[in-house]
Amino acid sequence: MNFTRWSARLPGTQRRAAARTEQTAPPDRRGEGSVPAARAERLTGGDRPLPAVDELGVRGVLDRVPCLVALVHGPDHRIAYLNDAYTAAFGLRPVGAPARGALPELDELGLLPLLDQVLRSGKPRTVKSRKAPDGRSYTFTCTPAGEGDGRGVLVFATDVTDHAEAAERLRASERRQRETAVTLQRSLLPQELEEPDDLRVAATYHPGGTEAAVGGDWYDVITLGGGRTALVIGDVMGRGVRAAAVMGQLRTAVRAYARLDLPPHEVLQLLDGLAMEIDANQIATCVYAIHDPNEARLVYASAGHLPILVRDENGTVRRADEPTGPPLGTGGWMHASGSVPLGPGSTAVLYTDGLVERRDEDLDEGIASLERALAGATGGPQVVCDRLVRSAGVTPEHDDDVAVLVLQHPARSGPDSELFRNAALELLGGVEAAPRARAFASGVLTSWRFPAELHDLGVLATSELVANSLQHGTPPMRLRLRRTDRRLIIEVTDGDDHLPRRRRADPGDESGRGIAIVATIASAWGSRRTPGGGKAVWCEFLLPKTADVGV
Repeated sequence: MNFTRWSARLPGTQRRAAARTEQTAPPDRRGEGSVPAARAERLTGGDRPLPAVDELGVRGVLDRVPCLVALVHGPDHRIAYLNDAYTAAFGLRPVGAPARGALPELDELGLLPLLDQVLRSGKPRTVKSRKAPDGRSYTFTCTPAGEGDGRGVLVFATDVTDHAEAAERLRASERRQRETAVTLQRSLLPQELEEPDDLRVAATYHPGGTEAAVGGDWYDVITLGGGRTALVIGDVMGRGVRAAAVMGQLRTAVRAYARLDLPPHEVLQLLDGLAMEIDANQIATCVYAIHDPNEARLVYASAGHLPILVRDENGTVRRADEPTGPPLGTGGWMHASGSVPLGPGSTAVLYTDGLVERRDEDLDEGIASLERALAGATGGPQVVCDRLVRSAGVTPEHDDDVAVLVLQHPARSGPDSELFRNAALELLGGVEAAPRARAFASGVLTSWRFPAELHDLGVLATSELVANSLQHGTPPMRLRLRRTDRRLIIEVTDGDDHLPRRRRADPGDESGRGIAIVATIASAWGSRRTPGGGKAVWCEFLLPKTADVGV
């Protein structure tokens, strides 16, 4: 083979040859200040000339190149030449042998089809950072060489082991950071969702599939007592451990504020101030909602979050769009609460933007697609949750975090409906309202066939709550009894917004023991202000599992 003929194909040779041509001037222009062309450059001081590139021996040059060089020709890619670096890396190979058998290292790297492609197209191809059988990594450049029957391919391999190892160390570091962020994220999410009496809930979280893309999505279900349930979902802007840490602080704060049993907009107002204290440069979106089975509605407030979707028992889906305030951490905004019906047979979906936002699609189109998927999604909350995630095309390689919270208010019938009952009495008149309330409670608890001990405790708690309301509250007053499959709930509302507190009465005090008695005999008690003004004071008793307290 004529190596000199192919020397022009080596990387950089054509560029240097072109540069020499541009610098060569015709002899008749020497008087114009140009430099005459020469095939050798002279050193200063009259030393002997250095040989030009065209006069160098190609084999001598290639044998000393630290990169791996192989020259193959013909459709079988028969070996024409291997430089010293190549044979040092992979051993001697017989000249004239086909590459498929004589160069197994290229076969293992999958380069033989690439040689075919270069030979056919006449265009160079590069394959970056392939790990060879000798354990080192190379970047291979395959360049067409020769013409006609002498066509071949020049394989030029650069050792990039150090770069490949550095890249692998970087990827390993990113994987560790991602695993740390995912572990932190999952540990800060609820390990098990609380199970309200009147709702069925399910949730899922999918971290983003790109490196270190884990974000600050979170959700929670909080039982407030008295049959009410708080539901929250949020999304901290940003990625990585920092976003997960901020999410954890906000989620903890939500649970603390929820125990105050405040309206949704007041909870968001508190969270807004806290978010600014945590990190003035970090913002988050959030929806906080409260479900009251007595009202069959979902009262909510939104801080820049996507709208809740609700499907009623007939399959109609609606958005709970208003009101929506700015994200948490922006400050200077008064949030407001809204409501949406959530009666028996309804399903509500709270979600983060990773479920509906796509780079090539408008956000409203994503929400509309989710509405259509929800309209056709039947079954339990976990089934609905999984179907919505699948319909949105969420995969392990999804580029954003996804959190979804699904809640259903079951439509109960038959024997199951007997385990969920309500009874209410308007407390009219003066002191005579107390004995009337006791008689009403006794009759209701007897009809519900509670055990004698639970019956007596329920009547006593009713008496104390009503007496407290008559003494410290204002009309209108109302007594409500509610039973579920797990507990008995007694609630008294009145028009005064002063919340009672448990205190220790002195021996000579004639009052101040009612709430203490209720707190002692009941499983839990609490109070809250009602939206229209006034307050509600409640207590609940857990039903014994082995006793006959049902139908």
